[in-house]
Amino acid sequence: MEVCRSHADLDPALWEQGFGGEAKDARFYRIAEDCMRDQFEFRYLVIRNGERAALQPAILVNQDAAAGLPRAARQAIATVRRVFPRFLQMRLLMVGCAAGEGHLGSTEPWALEALREALPAVARAGGASVIVMKDFPAEYRAALDSVFGGEYRRVPGMPAATLELTFGSFEDYLQRKVGKVFRKNLRRKFRKLEDAPPITMEVVADATALIPELFPLYRQTFERSEFQFEVLSLEFFERLGREMPDKTRFFVWRQEGRVIAFNVCLVHDGTIYDLDIGMDYSVALDLHLYFVTWRDIVEWSIANGLRTYHTGPLNYDPKLHLKLKLAPQDLYARHVSDWLNPFFKIAMGFMHPVRHDPTIRQFENAAEL
Repeated sequence: MEVCRSHADLDPALWEQGFGGEAKDARFYRIAEDCMRDQFEFRYLVIRNGERAALQPAILVNQDAAAGLPRAARQAIATVRRVFPRFLQMRLLMVGCAAGEGHLGSTEPWALEALREALPAVARAGGASVIVMKDFPAEYRAALDSVFGGEYRRVPGMPAATLELTFGSFEDYLQRKVGKVFRKNLRRKFRKLEDAPPITMEVVADATALIPELFPLYRQTFERSEFQFEVLSLEFFERLGREMPDKTRFFVWRQEGRVIAFNVCLVHDGTIYDLDIGMDYSVALDLHLYFVTWRDIVEWSIANGLRTYHTGPLNYDPKLHLKLKLAPQDLYARHVSDWLNPFFKIAMGFMHPVRHDPTIRQFENAAEL
């Protein structure tokens, strides 16, 4: 096992072998590292077995273990922290991507077994007490369960959501998928906008010239989020469009010439991946911008022959009514101390955020989590 601290130290062939077929390829990880060094310590684990080799990205981060608990529990913990400031503050080794769901560089049993054996030493060297396989889609569940299932506790991470775009138009989608009451409510919102100055949308791959207008809207939206992990920078958005123009799409909405919302997505292999949204909250609620942006992206995706819309976690109430399907993402976690690990695994069953979100449990496929 070789541990590298920068993407610059890695053989490009390892990236292509492990991540060339993913929406987030080597370029995305390179941008993430360059733009987030102030938040995370990056590690790249190179696993070798004779002529075979595999790459697995990871990060070291200081994390508040209480972040996923209900508000009342967080308030109680805040009281304890007045006396013990480090209570439930942990240093973690997170295997996966710093920005979004994780992917495995190899699902071969030899590679996973070598990864499992090496992770405790990598964690200790980085000062971490807990190892987390971060937000791995359920498609990896069989491979990870077979190798990590004993030492690690698998719990649901905050799920993504998807919509299969089997519709001829947005109106067809409303008729076939959305319930009558919510459909009527949506149409009422859209009709109300007919009396306001028109909202226009443009789609660009490289939004460098627009980023100074877009970034403050991202910050507004980020600061309203109850759960916060990575913080994206202005440079991140600039580089995403410049270095990944074949995949990146910025959707930008204006009213009377002023940018009021944007959404940045990756388009890959028939799927549009919704990464981040930003809105001007001085008008967002009155103009129902969440639903306007949703409608326009779905219409654009259908018109461009895309088959699936994939959005990230959080904001589950509108997704429930819009009839999206949950896309499970798993966390596998263990304590590096063998004697503490059994107690830690029990605690993980109570601390994961999905347990405390009543809206998630209302989705038709919630049992898949």
